[in-house]
This record gives sequence, structure tokens and C-alpha cells, in this order.
Amino acid sequence: MSGEKDVRVITDEVISRLERGEIKFSEIDQAVGNRNLGTLIRRTYLERRYKVSLTSIGHTILDFEEIVGRNIENPIGAVQIPLGVAGPLKIVGENVVGEFYVPMATTEGALVASVSRGAKAVTLSGGAYSMVIKDGMTRAPLFRLPSIRKAREFVEWVKEHFEEIKRAAESTTRHGKLISIDPFIVGNNVWLRFRFTTGDAMGMNMVTIATDAACRFIEEKFPDADLIALSGNLCVDKKPNYMNVLMGRGKTVISETILKSDVVKQVLKTDVDSMIEVNNRKNLLGTSFAGGIGQNAHSANIIAAIFIATGQDVAQVVESSIAYTWMEKTKEGDLYVSVTLPSLEVGTVGGGTWLPTQREALTLLGVAGSGERPGLNAIKFAEIIAATVLAGEINLVAAIAAGHLARAHEKLGRKKM
Repeated sequence: MSGEKDVRVITDEVISRLERGEIKFSEIDQAVGNRNLGTLIRRTYLERRYKVSLTSIGHTILDFEEIVGRNIENPIGAVQIPLGVAGPLKIVGENVVGEFYVPMATTEGALVASVSRGAKAVTLSGGAYSMVIKDGMTRAPLFRLPSIRKAREFVEWVKEHFEEIKRAAESTTRHGKLISIDPFIVGNNVWLRFRFTTGDAMGMNMVTIATDAACRFIEEKFPDADLIALSGNLCVDKKPNYMNVLMGRGKTVISETILKSDVVKQVLKTDVDSMIEVNNRKNLLGTSFAGGIGQNAHSANIIAAIFIATGQDVAQVVESSIAYTWMEKTKEGDLYVSVTLPSLEVGTVGGGTWLPTQREALTLLGVAGSGERPGLNAIKFAEIIAATVLAGEINLVAAIAAGHLARAHEKLGRKKM
């Protein structure tokens, strides 16, 4: 009882100091010596000030002693998002073989059911084949040079001294390996797009630190080069862009399947030709006419739900969900479908992947932590995601072709009270 009383006394004292302006929100943890208590005090302060109840936000299994400084600042609790599984989805990939139930965290009714129906069609047709064709996380610092002649000279110098720059970059990491530097010149501005392999980590922080070390070396050895921005927006991180489409960032992964015509009819309630027409007119022509990047039905839906469930950087859904969905009829009259993700940025270590519920979701897929060889689990994870997006694309195109889209959302996305 005395412990509870002490907490109340401490809480009241700290809140009084907050109200008098003697302490900042960000200083509470240090003042009380405990981050979980600091979380409680911040939440209580907000409840009193705004006369609201934050009881649900306060109910969490998270230990803020562990995650403050790694995943969050100024915590007041946690939010919960419903978690479902889509599947079973059969994948016969380059590195992944088996049937999977894929965790998806979402508030959109009908999404998990939609992906599950697509997964059923894929599985009954023999499964999806997924393959990562390119792997590398990028950072593109921007340098200012005195003239275009110096800019060209600088680019040549970087090429000639690649091994020295590589040593400087890799001195900061055990797992990151610099594999290329691609230069881009606009006037007297030069971007150097560094590309690293990053093991099982998504690797954004890793490559930022490594590139910073490389830039310090470059400025020292080539004094005419003035670093303007460590990230010059040609990386490209968290923005829609064609750079990542053409050159890749993270994992460039493709998943494909051949849907049997009878499965299309019996499971998806439509036919091969109708699905191809919807894909051509909606995904290809409609997106092009709208000026969209990527030509797909709803890849962001699936990727966002998986990202939230597995502790990925959710803001990177912007470029990770750029997808190209392709459909054509086979000689046998079946439906070939593929999804290409040029810039899927995922990892199985680091970031939010170590949080308890997110790690369990990765464990369910068999990809938590590091793989048998560096990078293997992250590649497996990318193959699973691509196959799941494939299933989601198949079902939505089929639902539109069959005229079932509105009915599905009426049934599953709008509960009648």
C-alpha cells in the first residue's frame, strides 16, 4: 500500500513541477529514475489537464525501460490494432517453401478475408513462386562543387577511390557492406547514391551512419566537395519516386503464380478474360492516366498491415508499396499473375522487430531474428510479403470483375448494430 501511496505522491509532485514550468515532459523519466513511472506521470498529467480518460492507452505489456531510447520518446502508453491472419498461403519460393498464415494488423474490415480468398486460389493452383532479384539499402548524400568541371572531376575521383571510401564506411558496422556508389550530377550538385547490403536488418540507420563516415573521409581527401545534406533525397526514403522503381531500394522482389481457370471460376467467381480486362483497364490504364507510380489494385493495404504487425518502419510503406501487377492468359487458358515490388524495405532484426508482439508475428512466419546466413531471414520475409500482396491483388481484381466489391465491404466492413 505504501508503494502505491509513494507513486501517487511522486506523480502529484512531478505534475505540480510540470504545471509550474520547472520540468519538461522529456525530463520526467530522468527526474523520477524510472521510465515506466515517467510514462504513468505523463499520462496522468494529460488526463487531468484535458479531463479525459486514457485507461486503455495505459494497458500494455510494453516495458518502457527497454524501449525508450530505441523506439519511442515521451511515451504515455500504447495503442492496439486488431491482428488477423490471412491464409493458408502456399509459397514455393527461392528461399521459402511451405504454407503460411500471414499476420496482418488492420482496422479495415474485409481486408484479411480478401487476402485469404486470394491465398486460397493461389494455394489450390499450386502456390506462388517468389524471388528477390536485387538487395541493397541506399543513402544519397548531396555535395556542392565549385563548377561543373570540378563536379565531373569529383565523380571520377570517387570512382578511383572506391575501395578507400568503402573501408571508411564499413569501419562503422559489422554487417553493412558497401557494394556500389552511383553518381548523379545536376549543375554543380553531385549526389552519391551509396548502396549497402545490411544483413537481416532493414538497415536505414546502419547505412546513414556508414555513409556519414564515408562523407567525412571524402571531404577530407577532396576539399572542393562541400557536403550539403547527408540525405539528398535521391536515396529515396519515404517519398513516392521513380528512382527506387528503376534502381531498387531494400529488396526488389517478384512473386508469380498460374491460376487454374477452374479455380478462377469456382473460388473467385469470375473468369480469366474478365480479370485480365480489369487489370488492364483499371490497374494499368487507370493508374497511368491518373499519373500514379506503380500499377496495382491495393498493394499498400497488404504491406501496411504486415508492416504494423511485424515492427517495420510504417512510413516506408510509401515506396515499399509501389507495385506492378501483371496478368496474361497462358496457352492452356489459365491466368498468369505476377507482382513486382521494386523497393520493399524490410528487416527481421532492429527497429520495432524486437518488440514482444511484433517478434511473435515474425516467429509465426519463421523469420524472427537473424537467419542461418546473414540476410537470409530478411529475404525469406520479403518473399512471403510479395506472395501475400499477390494474393491480395488477385482477389481484389476478381471481386471487381465479378461485381462483388461493394457487397464484400457491406458484409465484412460495416457491422450492423
